[in-house]
Amino acid sequence: MAKRLLVAYGLWALGGPLGLHHIYLGRDSHALLWMLTLGGFGAGWLWDFWHIPGWVATANGVGVARDHGGMVPALSPLRLAGQVTVGMYFGLVAALGLPWVPVLLAQPLAVGLGVQLVSSVGDQTAKAPSVLAAAFLASLLFQGRVLAVLPVSLAASVAAQRHRCYKPRGTPLPRLPARLYHLGLACLAFAAPLACRGLCGAAGVLGTLLALPRAAIELLLLPLCTGRLLAETLGLAGGPPPQHPTTGFGARTWSQRQQWAYEVLGLPVGASAEDVHRSYRELVKVWHPDHNRQRAEEAERRFIELQEAYEELGGPRRAAGG
Repeated sequence: MAKRLLVAYGLWALGGPLGLHHIYLGRDSHALLWMLTLGGFGAGWLWDFWHIPGWVATANGVGVARDHGGMVPALSPLRLAGQVTVGMYFGLVAALGLPWVPVLLAQPLAVGLGVQLVSSVGDQTAKAPSVLAAAFLASLLFQGRVLAVLPVSLAASVAAQRHRCYKPRGTPLPRLPARLYHLGLACLAFAAPLACRGLCGAAGVLGTLLALPRAAIELLLLPLCTGRLLAETLGLAGGPPPQHPTTGFGARTWSQRQQWAYEVLGLPVGASAEDVHRSYRELVKVWHPDHNRQRAEEAERRFIELQEAYEELGGPRRAAGG
């Protein structure tokens, strides 16, 4: 079916950045490149305007040589620049969309595929194994760093130019549904990692937005909380009752204090006043700080406990006896 120039221009105007006119003319590699770069970053779509008549003539078989006879295509600086640019673009996309894949694998593979895609535009192509091998070798030299996309893309582009050739003639195109299916799969493979990364980022932003009202409420209540804390510190407002330790002499009940005092003096409960006085005098001599300079802290603690225990047991009895 003959291709019409008016239809090609109409598709260029309506969906040129998506490569619709290239799909119409059977230029699937060019169409895929335009889909993934939005018309060659806009500039390529405008550049197509002057080339559409020649592409329509080529699609209709007008003025097309049947065989190139093993000839090598002429070196194109424009194609080389496109290979380097698209290779870098694919490498950066891989770094953003595939952070969980090792850089030494994702980066050279993406760069090599980008360079190969530009090499396959039109009636030319390049040997893909050579392009990928150059990309992987250059990536190994630069240890897979993100900033290495430029030298990796440059190495792959040089390899593509060195191994450039014409596509074989007479290969029939698949039917349109099959072509669209293959193009859709390629676009999905390119966009899925970026979409996944974008959704993860959007989820993080949504969580931050949901936390903003709570943070705003806490910020508004901050002066009130500060004032209450200051009032409690200055004793102007009732705060929680102070918590006393549950261990120690002052926190015990009367019966507990009595039992504790007898234990400190080493006496059974209910011992006589004379036993209390005698045990106290003996233990005071043993634990007097002046006699225990090598363990002064322990002696001082035991000496104070003896004083408190004797006051608890011996003090009231002495007062009663007097």
